[in-house]
Amino acid sequence: MCGIVGYIGTQAATEILLSGLEKLEYRGYDSAGIATIWEGEVNCVRAKGKLYNLRSKLEQVETPAQIGIGHTRWATHGKPEEYNAHPHMDADLRIAVVVNGIIENYSELREELKQKGYQFRSETDVEVIPHLIAEFLKHSPSSAITPGVAPFGSIAFSPSPLLEAVRQAVHKLRGAFAIAIICADYPDELIVVRQQAPIVIGFGQGEFFCASDTPAIISHTRAVLPLDNGELARLTPLGVEVYNSAGERLKKQPRLLNLNPTMVEKQGFKHFMLKEIYEQPGVVRACLDAYFNADWSAGDSTNSPVKLGLPGEIYTDLEQIQIVACGTSWHAAIVGKYLLEQLAGIPTQVHYASEFRYAPTPLTANTLTIGVTQSGETADTLAALAMEKERRQDKDTKYKARLLGITNRPESTLGHMVPHIINTLAGIEIGVAATKTFIAQLMAFYALALDLAYLRQAISQTKLQEIINGLRQIPGEIEATLESQEKSIEQLAHNFAETKDFIFLGRGINYPIALEGALKLKEISYIHAEGYPAGEMKHGPIALLDAKVPVVAIAMPGSVYEKVISNAQEAKARDSRLIGVTPFHHGEAAEIFNDFIPVSKVDELLSPILTVIPLQLLAYHIAALRGLDVDQPRNLAKSVTVE
Repeated sequence: MCGIVGYIGTQAATEILLSGLEKLEYRGYDSAGIATIWEGEVNCVRAKGKLYNLRSKLEQVETPAQIGIGHTRWATHGKPEEYNAHPHMDADLRIAVVVNGIIENYSELREELKQKGYQFRSETDVEVIPHLIAEFLKHSPSSAITPGVAPFGSIAFSPSPLLEAVRQAVHKLRGAFAIAIICADYPDELIVVRQQAPIVIGFGQGEFFCASDTPAIISHTRAVLPLDNGELARLTPLGVEVYNSAGERLKKQPRLLNLNPTMVEKQGFKHFMLKEIYEQPGVVRACLDAYFNADWSAGDSTNSPVKLGLPGEIYTDLEQIQIVACGTSWHAAIVGKYLLEQLAGIPTQVHYASEFRYAPTPLTANTLTIGVTQSGETADTLAALAMEKERRQDKDTKYKARLLGITNRPESTLGHMVPHIINTLAGIEIGVAATKTFIAQLMAFYALALDLAYLRQAISQTKLQEIINGLRQIPGEIEATLESQEKSIEQLAHNFAETKDFIFLGRGINYPIALEGALKLKEISYIHAEGYPAGEMKHGPIALLDAKVPVVAIAMPGSVYEKVISNAQEAKARDSRLIGVTPFHHGEAAEIFNDFIPVSKVDELLSPILTVIPLQLLAYHIAALRGLDVDQPRNLAKSVTVE
């Protein structure tokens, strides 16, 4: 959730660190800081709030230092105050540390260090680390590291006392974390550690970087090396060394990112969220091209309609699917459940990953477990998958773990954890509130459900062809909605800038879209909103309704259209202002809805990809009119890498 950036090379480090932190603002933060080494001293500057506060302070103490670490903090242990901001330092102000994650056993370590005379300046769990490193540095022998084969871009160095002290300190830590360390007594070394939290090293020309995520360094290099769990890296002006937790040198190869720096620019849009909403037709087209065979048609026995590249053993004798996810990914998974059950005929359960970890379902035979996380780093989802893999490890073949990941970042921890991945192909998403990655996850579920339906012969090939043809029309329908409705949605949003509560209603496959619409509004406008199955309103929530509580109802043609209209009438009778997301402006709908957000008439099965678009725009424009930070809403982070 926090952001880490590190640099060592020949350029002035401060601006590189600041610009890198700016690229990580989407991860969410409440304070920031930078530490550099210059003239034998660590210069540490921290500030509460946004990065412009830190930039203002740094202008007063600018140095030409060529090594440094930076951090944006999202508060866990300790209030979001400057004294809790990273970097944290040891007692002698010689070691600076930044951390993404949580140190679970910090309390006992803190007491142990206090008994040795160490004093603490903050309330954070992280401050134990620089003190531990300082303690081990007093005794760390230079011969403790085992020499090995130098990785690409590196030279065989003499063993590093700083690296060994860090290694020993990390052995005392419990939790999930990524760490970057500099020390004034070792001014040509930047040490990086990974344990369950992502960190990547970037290779430049005579310079090296580290970061929590690639957008921080993509403008400087495309050659990167993600560290694996338990690994440490030593960055110097001459190269990079990587070690395992036992201190053994590893041979690692960087790889090239297929990313463009312009992907993390706004390109004329006021906010990244709006830009990413408008990128959704392109994302759907990319998924259609990647997932579906353009040469297939009904009756073709030589080709498969879907090309996910998944091995047959995932599908063989498959009896049940369980999905673990969090937040927006959980909503996508509920749509996926509907598709997998209604198209492929496979019983499917969707679990909050955070709950599944502590109350897993009984083991069932021939079960596929799917983890859905846009970042591939969501701590609860990864932990749920790891637990499922572990508890099935020694079982009979039919109970063996079948694991599949759906993610936007196949190079992530998820990509290393599970044997098979569906890459959602959305590109970098900067806005904290997921938009295009949600659409991409839906497309992944459509492809998976149709692939299973085809292989199991659960639906006719004619019906399959009809659905795929309908999917191919969706990008144009999204573009039509964006072009024709954004201005009217912006005007409609003016009516709700002071609203305190919202209700979203949907039925069937559009119930999770009601949940997603409510979540988007909560996330970025801070308006209390709830999504309900429309038929459940009368069973309690209807008591909330009055003239001050607007209701958004998703009423698409299909099996539940008349039911949604009937439920909407119940809300109208309680004086709620009723907003219809529907292709119909006439008849009964015209009498009931106060406002319309028109969408194209599409097959009910495909409608979630379209109906979510106006809900994203409504949330965006309400938040923008309220003058809020749309891309970086308070208290939220793009990637939740702590429990």
